[in-house]
Order: sequence, then structure tokens, then C-alpha cells
Amino acid sequence: MLSAVELIECYRNKTYSPVEATHDALAAIAAYDPAVHAFVLVDAEGALAAAKASEQRWFTGRPLGPGDGVPTSIKDALWTRGWPTLRGSWLIDEAGPWDEDAPCVARLRETGAVLLGKTTTPEYSWKGVTDSGRYGATGNPWNPATTAGGSSGGSAAAVGLGMGAWSVGTDAGGSVRIPAAFTGTVALKPTYGLVAHYPPSPFGTLAHVGPMTRTVADTAALLDVITGFDARDWSALPTPPASTPGLHAGVAGLRIAFSPTLGYVRNDPEVEAAVRAAVSVLADAGAQVDEVDPGFTDPVEAFDVLWFAAAAKVLESYPGGADDDRVDTGLRRIAELGARCSASEYLDATAVRMRLGELMGRFHQRYDVLITPTLPLTAFACGRDVPDGWPSPDWSSWTPYTYPFNLTQQPALSVPCGFSSAGLPIGLHIVGARHADALVLRVGQAYESATDWHRRVPTLAAQGVA
Repeated sequence: MLSAVELIECYRNKTYSPVEATHDALAAIAAYDPAVHAFVLVDAEGALAAAKASEQRWFTGRPLGPGDGVPTSIKDALWTRGWPTLRGSWLIDEAGPWDEDAPCVARLRETGAVLLGKTTTPEYSWKGVTDSGRYGATGNPWNPATTAGGSSGGSAAAVGLGMGAWSVGTDAGGSVRIPAAFTGTVALKPTYGLVAHYPPSPFGTLAHVGPMTRTVADTAALLDVITGFDARDWSALPTPPASTPGLHAGVAGLRIAFSPTLGYVRNDPEVEAAVRAAVSVLADAGAQVDEVDPGFTDPVEAFDVLWFAAAAKVLESYPGGADDDRVDTGLRRIAELGARCSASEYLDATAVRMRLGELMGRFHQRYDVLITPTLPLTAFACGRDVPDGWPSPDWSSWTPYTYPFNLTQQPALSVPCGFSSAGLPIGLHIVGARHADALVLRVGQAYESATDWHRRVPTLAAQGVA
């Protein structure tokens, strides 16, 4: 499975073509998707036509951009012209019209990327695993009986199994980082507004659009493609400098805060051991590492108010809403709770969010990045919202490291840092100050360069059969 960076070099040298890469991606979909259910739509004819056009551009030395010919998938929460965006829900009419691209999809077309299809999401991306009544459950490439995580689980499974080198997902509480950690892939939640988002997410300013790949270099390259101002997004930031030029600058002299628990989380011992070992790698590479907590208590109550209220607004816009028995029962439950939230409670939650942002802003004056586990556990049974025997029905109860940084809108990267004794991946979480996306990627690249976890091949792919 070649990375996108490797593919582009091959195209440039004419040792491998976009058509060959697209055929291989489609073959991987045919082989592995029956086991993991990562795709809700595959447009083989359209992808091959785009690949042939890309091949001709490379042959004449005139690629459209740095992603020309890279096989790419799109989470089915992002508008894609000509394809329905159904968000895993029976409430959305497939008839459309579907005549507009989300900003990130428009940027991908402009660079000449080959769009393969759309990947799975739970209904309205509401939870940290990927299953829906409309499309079923998405399994993990390392063990399909376990979850790929969510809500961008289809994208993570796709890139993990070579079903395209790139994918774009969304993250409003951990939704690119959770599946990256569970599947041994790489994903970045960028600074809010860095990747324009249209139409607006039902989850408002919690929601980010982010790249999902197998390597940090690919994540940086995809980020550079999809960033950029778009007038349709009122909160879109100006187009930033590229993140790739300083990617290999290393970590010597950087100040890293390592918080193994944020002061309130209990980790699986194998997770904590793997993350501690990863932090030692960065210290050996010259980083100054202090074990220190940032100093906040669990903001889950504030997050849940914002989350539940948004879920209520989603269902309120449809006839029947939370009474429609086609809707995910968990989504109906939190929507009913959200409908009871008062304006005062919502503003109180927003105040918690602002105080947390201030605290982290001050914290990053002392430390360049904060490192935690991405998750306190490894993947659990597919088709369940929480692990067996878990004390809470809420997905946020097992994702304590991810949602705080949606509240603060900071960039956060998950990279693979080991495996459990059951052979399931473990993720390392690297969080930076707002607008420090390039620095977060630089730290991730330094760790990845010193290890080989990203080179491990998922069980399904190693077996060569679905």
C-alpha cells in the first residue's frame, strides 16, 4: 500500500500511474469492504475516468496540483456533487438534488484527486462508533468483530486497508481521532476554521473537517490541499502557509507536556504503557518532557449539553423527529435530553468552554504541545455504543481525551504508537495551541520517523482475503 506522497513521486517518475493506483484501490474495496463495510457508495466508473484524465496530465507534465491522481474517499457527512449525502439516516431523501460540493471536496477536485466514493458514518455522526440503521456497522481492519470507531470509522477503515490513500472526515468530539486510534491510522482535527465547512455542521462550532491517512506526511499533504478560505463558511480562516515544509524539523528543544490521565482518567494498563514508551521516544529525540496535567476537570457535562441540544435540533427539523422509529435509539435518547436544555444551561456550557480555552491558551505559553493517550482503551465489540459492561450509555464516557479539544478548537493529531496483547492498535494524542497545526504535525512526524507502527499491515490485508 503506497502512501499518497509515494504515489505522487511514482507519477512524476512514470513508474506507476493514477489508473493503476485507482484499479488497486478499487480491487482493495472489492476484497475487503464486504468484511468491514467502510463504503456506502463506490463510483468505479467515475473514478477510472478521473484517473485516466490524471494520467494524461502527468504524462504531459501538467498535473493540476499536489494531489492529482490520489485515490480519495469522502465521509458521507460532506456534500459531494452528483452523489447523495445521506449521513447514515433514513430521514434524508436520496433524490437530492446533490449539486454542490463541500469546500474540502471542491479543493480535492481542483487538485485532481480521484474520488472513489463515500464512507460510512453513524446517523448524523452522533457517536464515537460507526453503525447506522441504514448501512449497518463498520468493522476494524485488525479484527472486523471489533469496531473501527467513529464517527469517521468508514474513512479510517478505508485508508487502513488501502482502499484509497486519502480520506476526509469530520470531528466534533473525536470523530477522526477515535477511529484513527482504533485502526492504527493517522488523523488530524485541525484548528477550527482552517478547513472550511459548508453546509454548517448540526454540531456547530464543535465540528472540524480533517484529513485521514496512513502516515503523518500524507496527513500534512492532504491538509495543505483542503485548507483555504471559502466564503460559504462564515468562520473560515484565511489560507495558511503550507504545513509540509517544516515537517521534518524534529523535536529537539521543544517543550512537551505529558499528561497520562489529564488528572481524572483511568487507562487500560497496556494503553498507558504504550503511550509512556512513545513519550520516551520523543525525549530521546531531544524534546524536553515534563509529566504535568493541564489543570482542568472533566468538561463532559458542558460538552453533553452542547451535544444533546444539537441532536435535538437535528431531529426537530424532520416530521416525526425523535418519534420516528427509524432513528437510532441512542440519538433519539440524547435528543430528548437535549430538548430539555434551557438557554441558561446552554450559555453556562459555553462559559465552561471559554474558560477551558483560556486555560489551554495559557498552558501553551509554557508548553509547545500536550501529549495524552488518544483513548484509554482499545477497540471493543462492533455494533455497540460502549464496551460490554460499561457503566454509562454515553460514548463520551469512553473518549475523555478527545472532546475537550473540540471545546477549545485546538489542533489534535492521533498517530499509532503500539498494539495491545490482543493485536489491537493504540493511539498517541498530540495537542497544540490554536493555529499550531504545523507544529503538531512536526511532532507526529518525529515520532513516526523513529518507529514503525505505521508500517504494520492490518490483519485483513496481511491475509489478503476479506
